[in-house]
Amino acid sequence: MKNRELFSQINQVIASKDSEVAELISAESYRQRSTICLIPSENYVSAEVALALASPFTNKYSEGYPHVWKEGNLIDKNGRYYQGQENANKLEKLAIQRALELFTDNPSAYHANVQAISGAPANLAVIGAFLKPGDTLMGLALDYGGHLTHGHKVSVTSHYYNAVHYTLNEEGKLDYDEIERLAEEYKPKLIISGATAYPLKIDFERFGRIAKKVGAILLADISHIAGLCVTGEHPHPFPHADVITSTTHKILRGPRAGVIVCKKEYGPQVDKALFPALQGGPHMNTIAAMAVAFKEAMSEEYKAYAKQVVKNAKVLSEKLKEYKFKLISGGTENHLILIDVVNNENGVTVKNASWFAERLELAGIVTNKNTVPGDAKPWNPSGIRMGTPAVTTLGMKEKEMEKIAELIWLTAKHAEDDSKIAEIRSEVELLVSKFTEDSNFII
Repeated sequence: MKNRELFSQINQVIASKDSEVAELISAESYRQRSTICLIPSENYVSAEVALALASPFTNKYSEGYPHVWKEGNLIDKNGRYYQGQENANKLEKLAIQRALELFTDNPSAYHANVQAISGAPANLAVIGAFLKPGDTLMGLALDYGGHLTHGHKVSVTSHYYNAVHYTLNEEGKLDYDEIERLAEEYKPKLIISGATAYPLKIDFERFGRIAKKVGAILLADISHIAGLCVTGEHPHPFPHADVITSTTHKILRGPRAGVIVCKKEYGPQVDKALFPALQGGPHMNTIAAMAVAFKEAMSEEYKAYAKQVVKNAKVLSEKLKEYKFKLISGGTENHLILIDVVNNENGVTVKNASWFAERLELAGIVTNKNTVPGDAKPWNPSGIRMGTPAVTTLGMKEKEMEKIAELIWLTAKHAEDDSKIAEIRSEVELLVSKFTEDSNFII
């Protein structure tokens, strides 16, 4: 049975009781099947991941952990506050073990927490595990590619803690000498390495030396590049980082959740900082889906996928440059591309990025507006962010990336011509239909 047929049968069951929700599910399925998804934080899950989410584990309340900590040692003993946990405990232990095998080369030296419901709670838990209110943390500024939880002014990470930010140099690259200077000046207790819109490789070894020099904990937020780190397509943060956090729903192709992996000595305080300090009962069905996704990410097929993600991004990047788009940082070394569509004297420009993102969507190309270095207001950015994880999951390769670059250029060229946009939309639907009809993923 094809996955689409499986999905259709499941939705028919929903429709028999709730036609309104079923219609929306069908509409969303069609939207995903008929558009090119270039949002780097989106992907498609396998049928196995989707079915694990729909398993009876969704019924179980499992507040606590399948283990307890005693004098810094993890004890294999039920630490839940509810009964009926024999299967939930086995499941969470399995997910933890798979996370350790996926993210480390020495599982016995590390600890994993799989209960975070997303990346933001994972980051908040780690920060809370090591910092007290008023302590200083340092992260990449939002308008230079950082995340809200890396100390942005609208995040609680800046309300409770003193946030200091590093930026990029004029070439759009991390300036490690400047990062070191700031660290020596402000003496942060925690440094965050990682980004949501940085297209180049991150030198975790250098970050580790900087953190050690000032006595800081190094948190590597690898939400965007986790799949590249675990397959050798990007330098790994361990052993340089003390803790890593990641979402599981981006390049890892898992459910919407977060994972924390830390040096084992920090396990007790990290666990306590997530539960009971921040969250209540974990979503056991999500943990089941995480376990499935972790196993998938350790396969040879996934390694080939990660390699193709990078190949596709580089081809898309180079073709966009040929079409005179302005690429932040000059190109890409990972899965992500960031283009400035406003400030480009010698190439493609449009009136603003928000409007262009909407025109691209009308053409069937789904991206997101994004700040670029120098933008004053995040709600009025100059950039478009795009990535190749989702299209690579569908099976697209270099040839399709060249075509997608052409379609993006044509959309910019004819952005105000609705009839031309409709023609581009037809081309998009024809292209994507070749890859979605027999996809092994839920679309």
